[in-house]
Amino acid sequence: MLNAISPATPDWDAFVRQHPRAHALQLSAWGALKHAYGWEVERVALAQDGQIIAGAQLLFRRLPLRLGTMAYLGMGPLLPPLPSEKEPEDKGTNALWAAIHACARRHRAVFLKCEPGIYAPDEIQPDMTDFGFRPALQSVQPPRTIVIDITGSDEEILGRMNQGTRRKIRQSQKNDVRYSEGTRADVAKFNSIMQTTGERNDFGVHTPDYYERAYDLFVPHDAALLLAEHEGDVLAGVMVFAVGTQAWYLYGASSSVKRNLMASYGAQWAAIQWAKARGCTRYDLWGIPDEEEATLEAQFEQRADGLWGVYGFKRGWGGSVMRSVGAWDYVYNPIIYAAYRAAVKYRGSE
Repeated sequence: MLNAISPATPDWDAFVRQHPRAHALQLSAWGALKHAYGWEVERVALAQDGQIIAGAQLLFRRLPLRLGTMAYLGMGPLLPPLPSEKEPEDKGTNALWAAIHACARRHRAVFLKCEPGIYAPDEIQPDMTDFGFRPALQSVQPPRTIVIDITGSDEEILGRMNQGTRRKIRQSQKNDVRYSEGTRADVAKFNSIMQTTGERNDFGVHTPDYYERAYDLFVPHDAALLLAEHEGDVLAGVMVFAVGTQAWYLYGASSSVKRNLMASYGAQWAAIQWAKARGCTRYDLWGIPDEEEATLEAQFEQRADGLWGVYGFKRGWGGSVMRSVGAWDYVYNPIIYAAYRAAVKYRGSE
């Protein structure tokens, strides 16, 4: 018998870590991070014989004018096992969605935005319209990314990269650049170059306390801060996250000095080594322009807006361009949702 429950944090995290589609954005630490910046958090799960078999971590943010909330489900839900021949009907999935919608309605959600994430080629990719969703106008996470296969020896991983990236990694190992896992005190160094990176590349970055809190919540169990330093100068930093066999490069920064030392390549290689040592087999570079690969290759040398500025760096690491299921909305209040969509379209036309 299936029961809908609000799981305790240790039980929830243990469930997420063992799930085949485990993701850092479904860990309780991610909920705690977002809660510190204005989101409410609630987790719903299905239990059978005292064990969680499916669930979702939901975030809620208030809409303007007290019109309700937006519910957000990132990189989930974590669905129950596929039905067997003995139990061909998948009742668990429907029961989980019912629990998710009940939770969203308790929080006065106008709509639920769901981003299920990437499905591997051998997985069954869901048709979200079957569950009452419609394509969303906006995404929260970048829908397209590059995923690197980090199985095999170092030489095999390097062999899958392009020649220029291999050369820059090897160059980054010279000239006495030191690569190390940063401590809590080193987050200040990371923040410094993060602000420089945002200004140089014209994109928004989080406030310094955000990265400090992320470090406190995730390191050392689920993340690491890798820094590159040379003669007292911090040249590059990567904050990498890992759950199960998957790792994600969520935050990275580089200094504007000594760029000829290629420290950003060395820091990324150190992060890949960290993930590989943990038993990860895939490394997600987390975010490139949402265009087909032919368009990406044709335009990346001419464009630097948005995620185009990082595509030139990420394309050389030998990964596969992959697109997630995308962002989908489930509507609870059609009138307010229509006003929300109109506002999104208006902002997009400015």
